[in-house]
Formats: sequence, C-alpha cells, structure tokens
Amino acid sequence: MSKSFAGAFGRNFLGQSPTWYKQAILFFLIINPLVLLSLGPAVAGWLLVAEFIFTLAMALKCYPLQPGGLLVLEAILMGLATPDTLYDELLQNFPVILLLMFMVAGIYFMQDLLLTVFSQILLKIKSKILLSLMFSGLAAFLSAFLDALTVTAVLISVTVGFYSVYHKVASGKSPREDSNYGSDKDVIELHREHLEEFRAFLRSLLMHAAVGTALGGVSTLVGEPQNLLIGKTMGWDFAEFFRHMLPVSLPVFIVGLITCVLLEQFHWFGYGAKLPKPVRQVLEDFDREERKRRTSTQTAALVVQAVAAVVLMLGLAFHVAEVGLIGLLVIVLITSLNGITDEHQIGRAFQDALPFTALLVVFFAIVAVIQEQGLFAPVIAWVLSMPLEQQPSMLFIANGLLSAISDNVFVATIYITEVEKAFNAGQMSREHFDLLAIAINTGTNLPSVATPNGQAAFLFLLTSAISPLIRLSYGRMAYMALPYAIVMSLVGWWAVTHWA
Repeated sequence: MSKSFAGAFGRNFLGQSPTWYKQAILFFLIINPLVLLSLGPAVAGWLLVAEFIFTLAMALKCYPLQPGGLLVLEAILMGLATPDTLYDELLQNFPVILLLMFMVAGIYFMQDLLLTVFSQILLKIKSKILLSLMFSGLAAFLSAFLDALTVTAVLISVTVGFYSVYHKVASGKSPREDSNYGSDKDVIELHREHLEEFRAFLRSLLMHAAVGTALGGVSTLVGEPQNLLIGKTMGWDFAEFFRHMLPVSLPVFIVGLITCVLLEQFHWFGYGAKLPKPVRQVLEDFDREERKRRTSTQTAALVVQAVAAVVLMLGLAFHVAEVGLIGLLVIVLITSLNGITDEHQIGRAFQDALPFTALLVVFFAIVAVIQEQGLFAPVIAWVLSMPLEQQPSMLFIANGLLSAISDNVFVATIYITEVEKAFNAGQMSREHFDLLAIAINTGTNLPSVATPNGQAAFLFLLTSAISPLIRLSYGRMAYMALPYAIVMSLVGWWAVTHWA
C-alpha cells in the first residue's frame, strides 16, 4: 500500500511533466538548504535565481508557476526573504499587477475587431518582407501607446484565430466547427506540409512583432511594466519620458526595422517562411464568408470595440488613470454595450491573464530575495564607483546582462531603487540621475530580448496557448531573437554613450 501511495504521489507531483524534470526540481529543493548552511545566503540566493531561470527555460515542460512557486516558498521558509518584503514588492508593483488583471482581459473583448483588422493586413499584403515590417512597426506603435504585454495579448489572440481556422480545415472540419486544434492526429496527410510551413510563417511574424513591442515599448511611460516604475521614481509624465528616451529609442527603432528586412531577405535564423497558397486560400474564403454572414448586431459590436480602442489609446496616452483601471473601463464599456452579461463569458477573458499574473508574483518574490540578500549590490556599487562619464554606458551593460539572464522588470526595479538612494544621499546631480535612469530603462528593455525570461512580454508569449501550437520553444525563441538582441544592444549602448 505504501509503495502504491508513493507511486501515486510521484505521478501527481507536477502532473504530466517528464520524470527527469520532476527529479531536477526535487534535487533543487533538497540541495538549497544544504547550500544555505554550508556556503551562506548569498550563494543560496544566486542558486535560487539560477534554478528559477531553469523553470522558465523549461516552460513547455511545466508552467513555471508551480516549480517556481515551490522554490520561492522554500526560500521564504529558509529566511532568504520575508513575507513582509514580498508584500512590499507587490505594493510597489501593484500597477503592473492591475495591468495584467484587467488590460489583457479587456483585449479579449476586442478580439473580433483585432482579428478583422489583422486579417486584412495579412491577406492584402503579399510581400513577406513588407508584411513583417508592418507587423513589427504596428507592434512598436501599439506598444508605445498601450504596453508590450497588452500588444502581445493581441498578437496571441489574432495568431490563435488564424491557426485554428486553417487547422480545422486541414483536419477535414468546418472553420466554425469546434475541434481540438492542439492535436494533429486528425490532420489529413495532404495538408501536413502546408501546416508546418504555416507554423514557420506564424513563428516568424510573431517574433518580428514581439521584438517590435520592445522597439516601441522602450520609448514611452506605458510601453513596458518597468517603465511605469522608472517614470514614477523620476517624476516623468508621458511626454517627458518619451523625450528623455528618444535619443536612444529612435536609432534602435531604425536599425531594428533594417534587421527585420535582412532576416527575411536572406532567410537567416529561422525567418523567411512564406504563407502557403492553400493556407491563404482558406483564410481568404473564411474572411469572405465572415463578411457575408456578418449581421447588423455583429457590426454594431465591432463599432463599440473600435470606440473602446480609441478610448483606450487616449486614456493611456494622457495617463488619466492607472493602466489597469483603464483596462477595467474597456471591459465595462464593451460588455455592457455589446450585451455580454453572462458571468462565464466574462470569466473566460481572465483565463489567460491570471496564471501569468500569479507567475509575476513569484517573480517579485525572487526580487525580494535579491533585495534582502543584496545580490546585485556589488555590481551597483562597482558601477557607481566609476568616473561619472563612464557610469551610463556601464550601467547599460550591467542592466543588459542581468536582464537577459533574469528578468528586466525586477532588474529595473532594483537598479532604479539603488540609484535613487544614491541621488537622495547627494552622490550625483539631477542631470546625472536622469542620464542613469535612461541607461537603466534602455539597458533593461533592449538586451533583454535575448532570452524569453528577459522580457515579460516574451515570457507571456512563451507560456501562452500559441507557442506549443506553432512549435515556438524556449530555445527557438532565443535563437530567433539573437540577431535582434545583438544589433539592438550595440546601437543602444552607442546611443546611451554618445547621444543621451
């Protein structure tokens, strides 16, 4: 009986994850207290960060919330951080949590409008290079006025819509028929090759657009979660933030678009796949049929969504309220005016966002450990001990490296907090403080595209429903992002050093 019970416990632990993955997490949980006792809290803290990054890298094996949450729980029990420190972190980052709770859900209610708009872009533009530029540029523009997570939610919703339509047809079903598009077992052999080409096509578009969110997101107050934190610390409004970032964000944006063209032209790093003609035909037929079947009620619903989109962009541009509250406004407007009153319909909108919200809370627990143990303090002290003229460029490099291996939200949070302390202590002028804030913001936003865990938007994409469908793994994301990361980092560093 005991052996059977142990076997059942082993099967239940982390569910369908591979056995080797379960063993790795158990090994981490066993070794952490031993490292704390033998090597001290600093080494144990760095080990915890490495283990958490491992759970992010293996996100397709198991959603990082569960193994990451176990590691964080153990860290708190070991005294590497306290519940009070975590709570303080959450209070400081409450605008980001609000954003995820309500803004992503708000976008869900706009998906019909978004699918209609992006369908026209996808079907009208035949050139893959021009289409890639359009997706990247549009994602950058939307990220500047919305935020990268919101835009990523839009892209995921649209891509799932495209994929599901063709997958149903490839499985011999109607595009409007319910089916399990997560499995290929019903896909007709004739369509399998086209489905793989379609996956490669969607992967490249999504990666161009995901990088586009970084190109635009770096430039404005609402573009990335950490921008809100930096802007609040500096006392910058939307226009001031944009003006301070422009000397860096503009050249990076230009070279980012040039990189997009080169990758598509020469089919480097997994780019260059085109939309197969049979798939285009299916999508065109579906779009034509949808327009024919559209009723006056559905047209009115699209108008409401369009008006809500305008309200959303104006509200964010003028920062009339916290981003998450504007998202809640969008939810109320669209659901009330479009007759969406069923609790389960509304609940579905929160289904995608809340797991990632919980994961971000685990992120902030890791931040609490880093702060309590002062893991980044030596790097910050080293940078601030340098001559003033070297500090911005070195801070950009330090932030970039740490953001690429950890996460840009908590790297930015820690660095801006430490630099603010130095400013309040009279160690620098306000002008130099502004320059360091620019280096922190751009340093955390640009090089962090190198890994999926570096950017919240990239992590959101990796752990979303679309990634397994189009075979977008952690390794493939990092490989496809590599050329962008190199170019954006070099140009960003140059701009911070010479222009900012």
